[in-house]
Parts: sequence; C-alpha cells; structure tokens
Amino acid sequence: MNYYGYGYGYGMDFTYILVILGVVICGIASLNVKSTYAKYSKIMNARGYTAQDVAAMILKGAGIYDVTISRVGGDLTDHYSPKEKVLRLSDTVYDSRSVAAIGVAAHECGHAIQHAQNYMPLSLRSAAIPVANIGSTMSYPIILIGLLFGLTPFVKIGAALFALVVFVQFVTLPVEFNASARALKILQSSNILEGNENKGAKAVLTAAALTYVAALVSSLLQLTRLLLLSRRRRN
Repeated sequence: MNYYGYGYGYGMDFTYILVILGVVICGIASLNVKSTYAKYSKIMNARGYTAQDVAAMILKGAGIYDVTISRVGGDLTDHYSPKEKVLRLSDTVYDSRSVAAIGVAAHECGHAIQHAQNYMPLSLRSAAIPVANIGSTMSYPIILIGLLFGLTPFVKIGAALFALVVFVQFVTLPVEFNASARALKILQSSNILEGNENKGAKAVLTAAALTYVAALVSSLLQLTRLLLLSRRRRN
C-alpha cells in the first residue's frame, strides 16, 4: 500500500507538523514583541525627546544629512528605505516619547548608518530581495503542480525557489542584530536615555530581533517539509 507521505493510510500528511510548529514559534515571538513593546510604551524618557527628535539627533551625529524622516501610517510599520533614503516612523512611534518608540527609531537609524557605511550584509539583502520575492510568489504553485501531476523536477524547482526566501531571511539576521547593536550603543553613549531606560530599549529591540529568528526557523521547517515531499515523490 502506497501512503505517499500520509500516515497510516488515514490521509494525514505528518509533514504538516513542521508547518504547525513554525506557526507556533512565530506566534510566540509575535506575542512577545507586542507585549514587550506595550510594556515599555508606557514608560516615557526622562529627557522628553520624541522618537522623531532622537532619529534626527542620531542621523546628525552620524554625519548623515541626505536621509529624510517621515511619518508612515500603521502600527510598528517603521522602516528605512535605502533606495529612497527615507526613514519612516509609524504613527505610534513618530511623536511618542516612550522608551519603546525611541528604541525603534534608533534601530531604523542603525539601518541608515549601515547604508551610509556600505555594510555588506545590508547590500546583499537589498540585492537578493527582488529574486526572493519571485521565489516566494512562484515556489508553492510550482510545487503544487509537481505534486498533483507527479512531476518531481517541479517539486525540486519549487523547493529551490523557496530556498531563496530562506537565504534572504538568513542574511537578514546580521542586518537586524547589527542595527540594534548600533542603536543601543548610540543611545547609551549619547545619554539620550538614562539608566533603566536603556534596558527597556534593549528589551524591545531584543524581542523584535527574535521575530526574525522565529521567521527563519519557520521557513527552515517549511523548506525541510518541501524536501521531504520531494524525496517521497521521487521514491
């Protein structure tokens, strides 16, 4: 009897356990960052700086004058765009004086500094993202065709395309951790935050960084599943 990857003939694909595990890991990481941010968003910095103030101070201190700071809608949609040289702070961060918001703003400034200094992992990630987007879009349709029609090469091609997504997520880790390290060092050395305020900012950025770790682990689990499916189809 050919189970074709199904457990004990009941129609259950046990490789789904890997997907579920990845979802659980990402869910825990997401809840952690939300609760940590909520905790420190209630603590205002003693000097009364807004996140936008801090971003402007950090960029000026780094000698960066060609980056624009702007507001973007949404909650924690903050990001730095290397192509446009725009640092965007979300509505919940831009005018906030909380330790959490300042940590986020400083982190995005860390990316701007990376860009100005030609930080190699950032350049590598920026170059790989367009290709990874193609992989993210095309991988599962190609895999599905391969599984439905018994075309093993299609499954392999789909897995290879998804591997590009994993690669970008892998490269993202040093980019994010380095940006946070730069941010925390600047906040402390410039006395922007005081004492326990720095610990609060570190807690927020650490929680945020763990979401990238969780995303990578989840994608690795999905890639493992795809490789297992490919192997079973071949056998």
